[in-house]
Amino acid sequence: MKKGLGKRERQKALLNKIQEDPFLTDEELSELFDVSIQTIRLDRLELGIPELRERIKNVAENNHLKVKSITGKEIVGELLDLNLGVSGISLLETDMSMAFEKTNVVRGSHIFAQAESLAIAVIDANVALIGVANIKYKNPVFAGDKLIAKAEVVRTRGNKYFVWVFIKVKNIEVFRGKFILVSFNRKEE
Repeated sequence: MKKGLGKRERQKALLNKIQEDPFLTDEELSELFDVSIQTIRLDRLELGIPELRERIKNVAENNHLKVKSITGKEIVGELLDLNLGVSGISLLETDMSMAFEKTNVVRGSHIFAQAESLAIAVIDANVALIGVANIKYKNPVFAGDKLIAKAEVVRTRGNKYFVWVFIKVKNIEVFRGKFILVSFNRKEE
């Protein structure tokens, strides 16, 4: 960014920068424009630009409006058991269409999709997004294997649900995932 921009030019550039990337901190903006953090805060105040936390919240609210709640047919695999807000079990029978042709190893995307859809289905919320996923593929899965996924809600804090998903083939763990899901209230149109 150019040094020594006039106030109006700087504010116009600031507005454009925040529209491009609403997750920029005041510190990053002050470095970008070579002004003090206080100057950035005053500029934001004058322009009616909310602070970072509020901008993040606004982006999340706008994005969650696009998400529809999961239905039974959206669950990857068959839902065998569901205790809303507590636990769930699903079964996915794999086939050659899910595997790499050369090795017959099932693609990780199918395994993750089973875990993700079960994690979303098990929480007691109308609309939810995966906020964080910490996953580990432990053993290869081959075409024809039956995947048994078990999900458990281990903690709830406000609108956040902590869900563990374990997937096994013949009692051997092949996948482990720890998910943090965020639920939102659906806005009526």
